[in-house]
Amino acid sequence: MAAINEIVLVHVDNKPGFYARIEDITPDVKPGWWQVRLLVLTFPLQVFTWILDEFQLEYAPFTMGGTPIQLEPVVSPMEEDRREQEQQELDARKRLRQEGTNSKVVSLADRRKK
Repeated sequence: MAAINEIVLVHVDNKPGFYARIEDITPDVKPGWWQVRLLVLTFPLQVFTWILDEFQLEYAPFTMGGTPIQLEPVVSPMEEDRREQEQQELDARKRLRQEGTNSKVVSLADRRKK
């Protein structure tokens, strides 16, 4: 779900339209709907307030005046690299654990008896 201070790419008519930062999300008078204040990163800066439901805040497509609109989260390439590195480390730890469970355990007490 979209969050305050998140940067989103707004697709308009199924094409990238503009970037915006979510400034505020407040409940609307209608249950399940939210007033979302967007700082549109254009020159000059603009502020839009859209009323969106929970699915639209979870990046589901919707229409405004018959025009298809969709929010898409923007992830920094540095953040993607960090997540990828964390996933690789997690996978390596899992492999080590699995290899460790398959290894043969030798009892030192049994070795002394021989």
